[in-house]
Amino acid sequence: MKDPRPRSLQWVLVRRLILLQAATFVAFIALLIAILTIAQPRLIIDNEAAIKHLSEAVARDDGGGLYVRDTEELRAFRDDFPSLWFVIRDGAGHMVRQGSVPPAYAAAGGALMTNIGRATLRFDQGDRRPEAAFANVDTDAGRVQILASSIASRDENDGLEVEISVNVDTAKDANGNPDWLRVLPVLALLILGLLLPIILVMGVATLVTTPAVVRRSLAGLISTADQAGRIDIDNRAVQLETARVPTEIAPMVHAFNNALSRLDEGYDQRNRFLTDAAHELRTPIAILRTRAELLQEDPQSASLRKDIERLSHLAQQLLDRQVLEHGSGSRETVDLAALARTIAADFAPLAFEAGYELDFEARTTRPVPVLVQAQQIEQAVANLLRNAVEHGGNRGTITVLVDADGGIEIHDEGPGIPEAERDRVFEPFYRLRPRSSGAGLGLNLAREIARLHAGRVDILFGAWVGARIRLQLPVVGVAQPAAPSAASA
Repeated sequence: MKDPRPRSLQWVLVRRLILLQAATFVAFIALLIAILTIAQPRLIIDNEAAIKHLSEAVARDDGGGLYVRDTEELRAFRDDFPSLWFVIRDGAGHMVRQGSVPPAYAAAGGALMTNIGRATLRFDQGDRRPEAAFANVDTDAGRVQILASSIASRDENDGLEVEISVNVDTAKDANGNPDWLRVLPVLALLILGLLLPIILVMGVATLVTTPAVVRRSLAGLISTADQAGRIDIDNRAVQLETARVPTEIAPMVHAFNNALSRLDEGYDQRNRFLTDAAHELRTPIAILRTRAELLQEDPQSASLRKDIERLSHLAQQLLDRQVLEHGSGSRETVDLAALARTIAADFAPLAFEAGYELDFEARTTRPVPVLVQAQQIEQAVANLLRNAVEHGGNRGTITVLVDADGGIEIHDEGPGIPEAERDRVFEPFYRLRPRSSGAGLGLNLAREIARLHAGRVDILFGAWVGARIRLQLPVVGVAQPAAPSAASA
């Protein structure tokens, strides 16, 4: 089963906003209908309704004249429109009229009016005479002309006046019934033509505005995410800001902050344990060293003293590793070239005893100022030199090189570091050769010290023989140079 793909908040909002706009549009139409129902505006279509009711009510008397029956529908219409007036004529000249017929309509008739099926009569804009509906219709009394209006003057309309004029003529079959097979597709296209522009406008507006709205709404969350991306081992106790985070996301940020607090507490507990353990080991190791020195000189006692020394060095490295976590100590500006020269001189006897020549080379005659904790840098360089002594094959020359860019390189002429191992050698307790006397913490400590000083440790690779490791530190007042071709630690 495939894992569900993460959903884009932007497109979720786009879809939901379009649905919301569609629902808003429907609600707007419903509200408009409600307003029209409450306001009861006069519609021009009322005149058409008057003709319908009159055509159903017109009849002839015994003498062949026209009269209008008082039907229930017409009576209800009169109640709604008490100003109703009308003129009804037939082809024989019979006529019936009721209401206040405006003089302009009193003489309406003639051959043209006889041939017109249906019409709406109105005057120019601003003329207060009312509109009227005219129709020639077939009734129970025969074919008659009906001229009617629901008002006698436009002055009677005190509110909203809406004019609706719709003329729908559908295809019909041989019996005069609508041919729905032909009508429905046209009707669907008509509805689609009316709704599609509205949908397109709302969709385009949503697509254009939503990304900007999302970016603006989530600006605080993006800032918090950037802050979370900067959390590392040195500032693991930091708490993410929640002031600008949306309310819906705030619980997740609080949970993340609580998780960071628990991790920091657990990390501190582990560090305290290792520090205490390293301190406690120093006393029994010192006792072992004292007792070993009292043993007779033989290969077994010499091997025992060597193992005790290795154990003592491991305990000291563990303690140094934990001290680095707190970053204690003040920094000062020192000359890196002079510092490296002193360390090389101190290590010369140890290198000579192990079968090496130790050479110091400065590629600059000027001071190389660096802002560091001198003791920690000394420890880092010493670890690199000790690593060269341990793995240099007990032959050749170990070179300490300093340049003006703030770099110290340690060169040896041993078997070197295989390319596949160049990342792993910096892992705590990892040893390139399992039977070596080292504890596997020297390179790791050197890398951590360099990192605390905004520097780095690189294993250089090239056509030379042996290993070359570079400790790079930022020079005071000089931009740090680009990393050399190396496997970066």
